[in-house]
Amino acid sequence: MTILHAVILGLVEGLTEFLPVSSTGHLILASSLLGVPATDFAKNFDIAIQLGAILAVVIVFWEKFWHWDRIGKLIAAFVPTGIIGLLAYHLVKELLGSDLVVLATLFVGGIILIAFESFYGSREDAAAADQGSGAAPGLEVPELDKISYPQAVGIGFAQAVAIIPGVSRSGATIVGGMSMGISRPAIVEFSFLLAVPTMFAATLYSLYKSHAFSYTPHEWTALGVGFVIAFLVAMPIVRWFLGYVRSHSFKSFGWYRIVLSLVFAAWLFL
Repeated sequence: MTILHAVILGLVEGLTEFLPVSSTGHLILASSLLGVPATDFAKNFDIAIQLGAILAVVIVFWEKFWHWDRIGKLIAAFVPTGIIGLLAYHLVKELLGSDLVVLATLFVGGIILIAFESFYGSREDAAAADQGSGAAPGLEVPELDKISYPQAVGIGFAQAVAIIPGVSRSGATIVGGMSMGISRPAIVEFSFLLAVPTMFAATLYSLYKSHAFSYTPHEWTALGVGFVIAFLVAMPIVRWFLGYVRSHSFKSFGWYRIVLSLVFAAWLFL
């Protein structure tokens, strides 16, 4: 992996980490386009630089972390993901080198996202009509702090699905949370906060299992460059996405996933 590869992959990571399009899937496809071999270092690089993007959340949401009830719910959500991630670690490392798995999950995930938004959009319209008529609102959890512990655990299980490359961690948690009656802005914020302990643990464990102390100076430099680029690019994306979700659905991301999977499949197999 060259430094230019690290810059490009850091850019891809920063742009896609918080969108429901799968940053891991994009990194795998981008690496294929760039001709980066699927070595153990490259796989660990894809995991580690995600922590750079996650650092942007720490900066943007710094004050929101220091709330004991939120911390407790984040721990509750992290536990199922952490357990499933540990059990499936070796399987995940194998899947990280598979373009076919990524293309399939991008395509199917896009269909699910569009179908879910079609259903959820009708639900939101009904909720708005109820509020206009004075009836009880249709959304059960309008704010971040109203998320319950059982819902937090459910979100953790939803996030665990994203250990499969191409699924999208943010997409899985957002769809999972919205299906439990959590409002769009509330689950997006919770998803962002949950990314911090999740990716921090994933990065440390991946580096530990890969014996990162044996990396060459060049590999550490590439890792550092990718980390910094991902952080710098993710900062404005986090702020933009928070505003976007308040007035837009995720259907466009679903269509993007489908088109990307078909275009890349045509390039790869035709």
